[in-house]
Amino acid sequence: MTDIEKNDNFESTTLPRIQNGVSSEKKNFLESHEVLNTNHIAPDGGTRAWLVLLCSFLCNGVIWGVINSYSVLQNEFYENLHSKNDTQASSKAALVGSLAISATFMISAVAGVLTDLIGLRTTTFVGGILACGGMFLSSFFTENIAVLYFTYGIMYGIGCALAYTPSLAILGHYFRKHLGVVNGIVTSGSSVFTMVMPYVIGFFLEVSSLHGTLKLLAAISTIIMCCAFIFKPLVKKSTEKKLTIAQVSNFVSIWTNKKYCLWALLIAMSLCGYFVPYVHMSTFVQMNFPKGTDAKLPILCIGITSGLGRLLFGYVADNPKVNRVFLQQISFVVIGILTMLLPSTAGYYGFLVAITLGMGLFDGCFISLLGPIAFDLCGHQYATQAIGFLLGLCSIPLTIGPYVAGIMFDQIGSYDLAFRLAGIPPIVGGLALFSIRCVGVRNRKIYKESEIISAQEKRNNEQKLLSTGKLLVNCRHKSVVSNGTDKRCYDYSVL
Repeated sequence: MTDIEKNDNFESTTLPRIQNGVSSEKKNFLESHEVLNTNHIAPDGGTRAWLVLLCSFLCNGVIWGVINSYSVLQNEFYENLHSKNDTQASSKAALVGSLAISATFMISAVAGVLTDLIGLRTTTFVGGILACGGMFLSSFFTENIAVLYFTYGIMYGIGCALAYTPSLAILGHYFRKHLGVVNGIVTSGSSVFTMVMPYVIGFFLEVSSLHGTLKLLAAISTIIMCCAFIFKPLVKKSTEKKLTIAQVSNFVSIWTNKKYCLWALLIAMSLCGYFVPYVHMSTFVQMNFPKGTDAKLPILCIGITSGLGRLLFGYVADNPKVNRVFLQQISFVVIGILTMLLPSTAGYYGFLVAITLGMGLFDGCFISLLGPIAFDLCGHQYATQAIGFLLGLCSIPLTIGPYVAGIMFDQIGSYDLAFRLAGIPPIVGGLALFSIRCVGVRNRKIYKESEIISAQEKRNNEQKLLSTGKLLVNCRHKSVVSNGTDKRCYDYSVL
């Protein structure tokens, strides 16, 4: 009898032996559960993995490049409303961009569930259709701000959400050892596109019109649909058609993880003023600097250093001695301080550029760590839902912040108070994240070295038992780090 069969967790029940392939009982079981794919080992390389990396990079770039460059379009919408003597021109124009970012984050919670139900590819493709369609319809209603709330704000935002969550979740299927660096590369796509898109949008606004520019953005959004075909998951979803109570409970089980709950709530609180500079930067520059000053350069600076920050801090975060949550705390505090300093840059363009360079660097730190921390706190199985629900929580503060800043500008005629108040939530939230250390890890069990087997050993055992007429099924999975090596401990039962 093998060591595994001596394990107390084993119940030995012999299956019919395999004859001419696989027995009918085993075949039915495998078809309904596909259990052999539950413990996936990421390849960390290969042609397919690099294609996935590239497509995730493009998806992030298209989505966030357009969203982060909204201040250029916001100025056009503001001028249209202001020419009609609308006293709420700034807040109304800001609400379009706020709704887009809000829908992107809010529907990400649903996207996480849809990804598990209909697959990564389908979810991403549907998102691409909605994003492209929303932007295309917006081109016909540039003078109707109410319609833009739906087409640009909600429809485009939902499309981005359905594509964004899978573009992060797919990385865990292909990469593990260097997941931090990979996340940094992928999320730097938004930085690269954020550097380019303001000038692309500005160029087309000059040579064409607002209508033509929005049609161009619709064409660019078709890239998302193309990328969807590359997102082939390595962990197969269950082919069982019925949605059982157990499956439904999996969608909300992450909320029993106290560390995750605290982290997600504090992240959401910290983002109340996060998006304010992105939406109002162009108007701020035009109000506080001489005519002809490049209003796009500050956004370009944020994009440049954000990309560098994602690569740099993604690499740093892969060091096992580095506390990833602490890195996020530092980024929030610094971003908050720099946001509060923005009003002091009036008349000092070089100072403004320096501030935005710093904001971008620590923005890259914050963004690149979202995926790895979600995997750390919730594991591979629940990472998709963890990312989705986190982004959903963030939707409300990201909507409120820019809109309230627009109202303040309409009432006061200055962004001084709006920017100073916008810097407070990141500072408070960053400091409050220290409380996550006070939350214990639930049901942690210490395993003896004799109880620990590697994933490769597990696969060998599966093949051995399958060939002898017994099927080995992983019922519970726990990660264990022992003597500096990454191993996993499995509890088994035999069918």
